[in-house]
Amino acid sequence: MPRPHGPRGHNGPRGQRGPRRKHHSRNRHDDGTWEVNARIERFVEPAVLLVLRDTSSYGYDLGAEVENIVGDRVDNGNLYRLLRGLEEDGLVASEWRKDLPGRSKRTYQLTDEGNAVLDGWSKALHQVSTDITAFLSRFEGDE
Repeated sequence: MPRPHGPRGHNGPRGQRGPRRKHHSRNRHDDGTWEVNARIERFVEPAVLLVLRDTSSYGYDLGAEVENIVGDRVDNGNLYRLLRGLEEDGLVASEWRKDLPGRSKRTYQLTDEGNAVLDGWSKALHQVSTDITAFLSRFEGDE
């Protein structure tokens, strides 16, 4: 039996599903043009690991560096949740440092296990890059 649609599980007038949802990856403007946001989901994690491969860092500076890599704003709350999860998984380690300017800062560094996961991200992103290149080549007619 097909699942009903619409509010409270009922079809709208003449079986219509009701207003269209907005998608995070695409949006149709009032003038009929489309805007597509080609974000790579979960790209913040490999960016954090990459920054920490090069240097230990604390939240605010780490967020700024990650924003430079991903080309988009990084929510600090999400960043700190990610860092806690990475630490729980043994991919990063942290310590409180009082020798830095200002208040004590929790600094993060990449562990050997984190470096192994970063290698995995690199391989996966190379494959994504190959797939995107093939897509663009076909789209542009260079098949």
